[in-house]
Amino acid sequence: MAPTQTPTETRQIVLAARPHGTPTDENFRLETAVLPTLQSGQVLVQNEVMSVDPYMRGRMNDTKSYIPPFQIDEPLEGAAVGTVIASESDSITVGDHVLHSLGWREFAVVDDAAATVVDVDAAAASKYLGILGMPGLTAYVGLTEIAKFKKGDVVFVSGAAGAVGSAVGQIAKALGASKVIGSAGSAEKIARVKELGFDEAFNYKEGDVNELLQKAAPDGIDVYYDNVGGDHLQAAIGALRKYGRVAMCGAISQYNATKPEPGPTNLFMAVGKELNLRGFIVGNHYDLAPEFLEQAVQWLQDGTLQADETFRDGLENAPQAFIDLLGGANTGKMIVRL
Repeated sequence: MAPTQTPTETRQIVLAARPHGTPTDENFRLETAVLPTLQSGQVLVQNEVMSVDPYMRGRMNDTKSYIPPFQIDEPLEGAAVGTVIASESDSITVGDHVLHSLGWREFAVVDDAAATVVDVDAAAASKYLGILGMPGLTAYVGLTEIAKFKKGDVVFVSGAAGAVGSAVGQIAKALGASKVIGSAGSAEKIARVKELGFDEAFNYKEGDVNELLQKAAPDGIDVYYDNVGGDHLQAAIGALRKYGRVAMCGAISQYNATKPEPGPTNLFMAVGKELNLRGFIVGNHYDLAPEFLEQAVQWLQDGTLQADETFRDGLENAPQAFIDLLGGANTGKMIVRL
């Protein structure tokens, strides 16, 4: 619902201090800021839902990376969907729902070139932050473009209950995988992953990952979609068959590490097996977004894809939602309703 008066201020979350290890409440601050005056080509958006994602942890470090770090005392950023309540744009009108990157605040002034109008009749606004947004595209790109998935492949996915991992497994099944295996961190998540169509799933907290993977895939795997790194990557290298492929998407097991983690000790196996291990940034593959979105909307509507969501309410609870995300408290996409 649009406010009765055009707001001149917004509540927002800023980075109060850079985390050392696991983020805490002290790293964030809720404050009120004056909204800039709307200029030509801009829209004022009342955010309805915002995303918290694992990659944001890396942006909290003052290090050079593929995306600039967040700045101290400046608002955080991330995907959000909201309703346009004022417009100085020729292409976006009041009442449109738009996807943009100025989350972590209740109202945002957004350049129309940086906003995408989304159809909330075709899918709920939150779906454009998850299965129809960056996580879903990440799953599709990593599986099809990076890992060069082929029909009949045996696929292993770590972080299988998360927004990306759950999409990878379902897409692999839809495209003809002979077997899909997932790992997750609780009995409840394992049960859900199997409901989503995974053929095998194991709780990595219940034993040695290498042994658990060997039991789930005694004949080996062809593709490993890596969201975790660490012992999962090592186990996958051991299980991969000749010419196996790894899509290196993330390493959430190491995001809060305060010193560099050692790499797999069996990396030389990649030579003899002629493996392909390739990292990727989804932002370099947005040319595949139209292809994916057309297919994904159809998959959602016919039930081929299911998209779990974990909701937290209120901007003031966004930092805790992010902290909980890094601790694995989510099933599917973690979303904050504003």
